[in-house]
Amino acid sequence: MSTTRHLVNRRRRLITTSPPPRTAPTATSKPAPEPAKASPDPVEAPPAPHSRRLPLALAATTVLLGAFGAWAASEAAALREAPALGNTALTDIGRTSEVTGQIGKAVSALFSYDHAAPAAADRAVRDHLTGKAVDQHRAMLAPVRAQGPGQKLVLTTTVTHTGVELIDGDRARVLVYADQRNTRTAAAEKGAKGAKGKAAAGGDTTYGAAMLAVEAVRKDGVWRISAIDTLGAGS
Repeated sequence: MSTTRHLVNRRRRLITTSPPPRTAPTATSKPAPEPAKASPDPVEAPPAPHSRRLPLALAATTVLLGAFGAWAASEAAALREAPALGNTALTDIGRTSEVTGQIGKAVSALFSYDHAAPAAADRAVRDHLTGKAVDQHRAMLAPVRAQGPGQKLVLTTTVTHTGVELIDGDRARVLVYADQRNTRTAAAEKGAKGAKGKAAAGGDTTYGAAMLAVEAVRKDGVWRISAIDTLGAGS
């Protein structure tokens, strides 16, 4: 009896302490996919690079237009100021042509001299000069008048270009360009004689160019030179 109980108890202990039987491995199944989450509220995509540049370009254009507007206003104000307001040199074609023709003719006559006909130079002064221009012209032509009879001098001035800088009512400022020819015949008469004892033709001739600005005033329909500016040529 004791032996039998002993065996029974031993079997019970073996059953209690033995590990559970191993089972054959089974194929692993893939985990079930998680249910799709509900998408949140739609969010706007960020603007494309060119979309971001557009406001910047518009802002730059606004700045440029503002700067141009300020510049245009400044220029308009300058044009409204005197003496620009009264300058009709570019708008009154008839008056500009009148000034150009009369002043060009006056300068050619005033700066030409013939030792054989000095009265023509005097007449030019009376016809074309007024105010301080009379004394200015006398000082400029003094050497020519002094040397004229002895050297039998002939000075010829031909105006080539005129530019009307300003016309304001009955006053104007004109730039004048001219060619000059100065001939001395006394040396030729002394040094060269023809076969019959007559003076040889020609003489000592020099050529030059002149540029000056003149102020002019209009009276009784005639433009007269009131001031002469040699633009530093005599300094």
